[in-house]
Order: sequence, then C-alpha cells, then structure tokens
Amino acid sequence: MVRRKPLKLAAQDADDLAVISAALQDAVAQLGDLRFDRRRRRFTAVLNRFRWEDKGPGQAWRTRSALDFSSVLSASSKRLKQDSPGAIVSLLAVTFEPGETPGGRVRLSFSGGGEMQLEVECIDALLADISVPWPAKGRPSHETPE
Repeated sequence: MVRRKPLKLAAQDADDLAVISAALQDAVAQLGDLRFDRRRRRFTAVLNRFRWEDKGPGQAWRTRSALDFSSVLSASSKRLKQDSPGAIVSLLAVTFEPGETPGGRVRLSFSGGGEMQLEVECIDALLADISVPWPAKGRPSHETPE
C-alpha cells in the first residue's frame, strides 16, 4: 500500500545527509533540472524519486521531489553533458567529504560515472516531495558482483 504522506527531510550533518541519500537512491532527473544559483548560493534539483519507504509486494511508486542545498559556495560537474539539458541522469548517492569545519564538499554521484560537486559552508539541505505518487514502471535493482 502506498503511503500518501509526502516525505520531508532536513540535513545538517553527514548522518542526516546519508538518510536523504538513501531516500534519493535511483531518483532520475533531467540535467536541466539541476541548477546552481550563484547569487543566492543555492543548488536545487527536481527529481523523480523512487519511494523506497513503500515496502512490500505489489505496485511500486515514484513521486516528484525537490532537493535544496543552501550555503553553496560553488558547483562543478564531471562527466555530465551540461549542453544537453534534456539528458536523463540516475542518482546513486549523495555524500559529504569534510573540509574546513563545518564546510566541505557534497558529492552527487550518478550512474555512468557522472557527478556534481558542491563546495558548501555547512550542510544545510532539504528534501521534500512535491507531487502525488504515481505507479513506477518497475523496481530499481542493482547487480551485486560475484
């Protein structure tokens, strides 16, 4: 059964960010929906999130979600086609590498080796569902090496 209550999570440290990362595993987005606003020092991403919290057999669900980071000093990317805003990416993980306390680097890792790196003054993130869930075409699976 689908849980209709929207998910809303905040992160202020690496442990909190790990929870957001788990909720976003296998989320998909268009590259044009990943944006850095240098003037506002804010990075936002709008993604179609797989609802891992809806456990059990039966229908799987996705929902539109917004991820927001404040206090972002800079953003860079590797192996992402920035000139292709319609290109689809699949998010694997969101991690934090400490730097000068409380800052560091937030890394968004995508399938195929692409990544976004955010230099942040501190971890200040919010993940919120912004749509009603819809049936997913399938459940993401990850092959484990033998």
